[in-house]
Amino acid sequence: MGGPRHDGRHHGVTPALQGEHRLGAAASIEEGAARGFVLGTGAQRIAVLVLRWGGALKAYVNSCPHQGTPLCVLSDEFFDIAGRHLLCRTHGAQFRPGDGYCIAGPCAGKSLVPARLRVADGELWLTP
Repeated sequence: MGGPRHDGRHHGVTPALQGEHRLGAAASIEEGAARGFVLGTGAQRIAVLVLRWGGALKAYVNSCPHQGTPLCVLSDEFFDIAGRHLLCRTHGAQFRPGDGYCIAGPCAGKSLVPARLRVADGELWLTP
């Protein structure tokens, strides 16, 4: 998951999905919290995290731009201890929740890849 293609889009992100995928109730993501989801298998597998920050729901591919490892592996603890930044548990990169921009760590200046998310009738949907 990650690098840009010749047309500027990214490999392995939501355009690779076949159809929409229901993630659950939008209300299940509280302000300042994030949840991880893994959809599909094999080449169609995508891991995303969905968070609510400043009242807005955001989704990113759960892959650090440094080496492609998931930000969080064993739980939904995506935020640093202060709850201000997303944190890659592998190498300590810190990302702004609102835009996914890396402010510190080995991939400073890069960004998480956004995933397409929509809310319909109170339900979260990951869209291609």
